[in-house]
Amino acid sequence: MWNNSLQTLMVSTIMAVGVSLSACDSNKESVTIEDASAEKSEQTVAEPTKEENTTAHADLDGATAQQGTPVKYDVASWGTGKVKTLNVDELSEIKSAFGKVVSTDENSLDYASNPASKYRFMKADAPYLDLIDSEKYLELGWYFANPTDSDNEKKLSKNHAKKSYQLARQLMGDEGGKLVADMLNGQIVKNKVIGGQKVELAKCEFYSCMLVINKSAAQTADK
Repeated sequence: MWNNSLQTLMVSTIMAVGVSLSACDSNKESVTIEDASAEKSEQTVAEPTKEENTTAHADLDGATAQQGTPVKYDVASWGTGKVKTLNVDELSEIKSAFGKVVSTDENSLDYASNPASKYRFMKADAPYLDLIDSEKYLELGWYFANPTDSDNEKKLSKNHAKKSYQLARQLMGDEGGKLVADMLNGQIVKNKVIGGQKVELAKCEFYSCMLVINKSAAQTADK
């Protein structure tokens, strides 16, 4: 009977210990689940949504900025008929082809930093149209509009390009007109004889178009 009582006591003790251990494991598991849930919640709060990420990135790299209408040049309508031929030294005639001189800077520099005179045909607050003349170079320069410019800026820029196209035809014939058309399409020309003139540089980029003619070289260039 003592043995039975002892056995019964031992069984009861073992069961009690088992229940206690089970309860501890259950509490531990509950705590672990709660910790994991809390950590997941913190991650959810900390991580921005996909939409927020997209918006932030767009604002950062400027992708959300409104894109303007690309500038189109209707070169075909600018004329291909006969024009009065001009020599690079006929400065008065060349200036009149660009219009009325608004300001003159006698202390300017040319393409190669030589002393030159700059003739500006637009007011200071308007897209520029310039002629720079020195002993060695004749330079045509005008504002090259970009897609985000105002309609008025684009209009003026296109008018400048048209005048330059027409003047280039007077100086270099049809090849000069094609040169300006190529410039407006992104082509860059360097050190090439075109229409009897030595073109040092012709390009349109970074808001600026420039056509540089080497006057001294043109006098000996093959026609």
